[in-house]
Amino acid sequence: MSVERTFSIIKPDAVAAGQAGEILAMIQKAGFKVLGLRMTRLTETQAQGFYAVHKERPFFEGLVKFMTEGPIIVMALEREDAVKGLREVMGATNPANAAEGTIRKRFAANIERNCIHGSDAPETAAQELAFFFSTADLL
Repeated sequence: MSVERTFSIIKPDAVAAGQAGEILAMIQKAGFKVLGLRMTRLTETQAQGFYAVHKERPFFEGLVKFMTEGPIIVMALEREDAVKGLREVMGATNPANAAEGTIRKRFAANIERNCIHGSDAPETAAQELAFFFSTADLL
């Protein structure tokens, strides 16, 4: 295994519920180093661009609406096997199927409002990191 970077978003539902600190603590406890972190709010255009891969899916419009309803926290994270490791800490996309002790099992309301996003592959992580962070941000 090698050290790699991944990207994550604490979504508007978790930020509004005051769960961001606990979610970040779980991520750090799992061995992730935080390289970059900031609170921001997506415009509709930004959300459409970020989730463009899902443009043809029936849930796209609802996802864009959800992701623009309030502040989010974007994170650049690093550790060995980061992409796979973060997905394990997050749990299944549908919290009903998530393992005990995962972020989504603990905090997510349902499959649509599932409190956290994480990159699904190293290539995706690189694109998502570049969407929110400059190279200088992550030195």
